[in-house]
Amino acid sequence: MGTETTSTGTDWRAWQESWDRQQEWYMPDREERFRVMLDMVEAFTGPAPRVLDLACGTGSITKRLFDRFPDAVSTGVDLDPALLAIAEGYFAGDRRVTFVRADLTDPHWTSALPYDTYDAVLTATALHWLHTEPLATLYGQLGGLVREGGVLMNADHMPDPATPRINAAERAHRHAVMDRARAAGALDWAAWLELAAQDPVLAAPTAERFAIYGEHADGDTPPPEWHASTLRAAGFAEARTVWSSPSDALVLAVK
Repeated sequence: MGTETTSTGTDWRAWQESWDRQQEWYMPDREERFRVMLDMVEAFTGPAPRVLDLACGTGSITKRLFDRFPDAVSTGVDLDPALLAIAEGYFAGDRRVTFVRADLTDPHWTSALPYDTYDAVLTATALHWLHTEPLATLYGQLGGLVREGGVLMNADHMPDPATPRINAAERAHRHAVMDRARAAGALDWAAWLELAAQDPVLAAPTAERFAIYGEHADGDTPPPEWHASTLRAAGFAEARTVWSSPSDALVLAVK
């Protein structure tokens, strides 16, 4: 999948790849996070999991899931109409995936899902747009969706407030590298959205996403232990960090 273009000439593969490059500008170790995430999916669920790709965006996790596990099934959930348009265009005709538009702060959002339970719930660089109270509520809902023995994994920006000097040094170094890459032509989030707004197919959904979110959603970035303890309180038997970089972490919870 991912080779089709629309009748207006929109190249969904190109949009998917440009999204990946834009995200890598922020997170050069993004693929390593995905690799560890899928390693843990295989360890707990085997090679044919039913996955909930939470706040799926353009379907980055689902793409890598299918590349590695062709017999997997995925449900992608997001509210952003522009990113969902790319996901739906890229995966058009692929019966292994279903996309659902839903607001994760809506208490009834799970009613739109095609399955009652999932082997794995996966999310990356997305839930930081929620504040801690609605995120804790969401974790509670997800505790009811993951089957016994299944997993939830959240990879996101999770700085430790107990290490301000380390955080400041890491941030300064990371932003210096990002500035050099941008000077060489790398796109940031805002520049990428400007291009999307110029596409004849993506213009309307991009305008709609700005009406929903504004420039960027405002949320919190609690440390990994907050995520782990909140997930345990939500009904998961175990939870801890299974991968980390100087600025990001991947927290795994098993039901």
